[in-house]
Amino acid sequence: MSAPTIQAPPPAAVSPEELALRPSWKTPIVFGVLALVALITFGILGESGQTSTFGISTGSDAWQIDPLALSSQPVALGLSLVCVVIAAYSAWLVRAGQAVPMWLTVLFTVAFVLAFLVWAVAGEQISFTSLLQGALALSVPLVFGALSGVLCERAGVINIAIEGQLLAGAFLSAVVATLTGSLYVGLIAAIVAGLLVAFVLAVFAIKYIVNQIIVGVVLNVLVIGVTNFLYGQLLAPEAATWNSPGTLPRIEIPLLSEIPVIGPVLFEQTIVVYAMYVTVILVQIALFRTRWGLRVRAVGEHPKAADTLGIQVNKVRFRNVLLGGAVAGLGGAFFTLGNVGAFSREMSAGQGFIALAAMIFGRWSPLGALGAALLFGFANNLQSLLGIIGTPIPSEFMLMLPYILTIFAVAGLVGRVRAPAADGEPYVKS
Repeated sequence: MSAPTIQAPPPAAVSPEELALRPSWKTPIVFGVLALVALITFGILGESGQTSTFGISTGSDAWQIDPLALSSQPVALGLSLVCVVIAAYSAWLVRAGQAVPMWLTVLFTVAFVLAFLVWAVAGEQISFTSLLQGALALSVPLVFGALSGVLCERAGVINIAIEGQLLAGAFLSAVVATLTGSLYVGLIAAIVAGLLVAFVLAVFAIKYIVNQIIVGVVLNVLVIGVTNFLYGQLLAPEAATWNSPGTLPRIEIPLLSEIPVIGPVLFEQTIVVYAMYVTVILVQIALFRTRWGLRVRAVGEHPKAADTLGIQVNKVRFRNVLLGGAVAGLGGAFFTLGNVGAFSREMSAGQGFIALAAMIFGRWSPLGALGAALLFGFANNLQSLLGIIGTPIPSEFMLMLPYILTIFAVAGLVGRVRAPAADGEPYVKS
């Protein structure tokens, strides 16, 4: 008679949430490498005896602040050392079994960017307020596009058609505003345009269960083709009739707009930018503080379980895709009514795809997407500014930066990112 054998219990299954909370050495390693690059390039090898000057105040500020002149090498060296300390602290946290918090990543990013800025502007002068103003302007379509992606993907539908929704919103807002003579009617038309593109996406992706990525790509190509055709046939030859909407006026918030730096940047904007502030706050609260948001996230994470609780999964998804399309359409109006004052061929220029990257970088959160979009807009504006003052840094490098950051985020090098569990999976009720 053989002795009974004792089998080891099977390993416990690890949920994605538990996996996301596990400490990883990737972040301290990336921090360490970047901190060394900053220390050597910006600090030790930085040009000594130079001064980096940053203009602070504008003429409309309530009080004036003198330009900030910093000794380039010592300040860059100090900020680089801050990066080194943060990298060491993150390594200590991981060694102690703790995850690196998001605020530490934000702090490291700020210190690294400031060190780079002080080094790049050595011997030159730039307006810090203008830099932030331009960054915000370039971020607006990205924020709307990223919010559209969050609304759709939190419900389990991949929205690759953001590019098409932005472009459709830009096109229809310009045409309708020109024909009616009202910029605000043009804004409504932009929302309608985004809704129409989103409706097609929702019908094919949810009702007919066509591959969501393929539908999104096809819609992007379709919108580009239609707008290019109409632009060539109508808008370009008869611009006065079809394509001269003008731009929205800037609205100054009393008192707040006179605060140095943040006043001109945040409170001297068009109604589209103020709508962006409100939309970010509303989506953040709705998704994470309301019953509606709980249902949406349940549908995106576990649609079958949501169905057993009486939630109509596909109806929730349909509504969210439409809502996302409306948000993206409004963002498209910024290209025409908020910035240029006319429509031109493919003027969205791939911003919809960068918005998707911002959504991923922001971890499918409205506030995270806002931060990522602002970072991408800052990098984009910075490359233009550095090109104007003639720094030796290739502008192509700065243009690549958002995509490099996105690869880092997707690879989990700045913290783990996880899409909703049922993202992209159609739901068929059995």
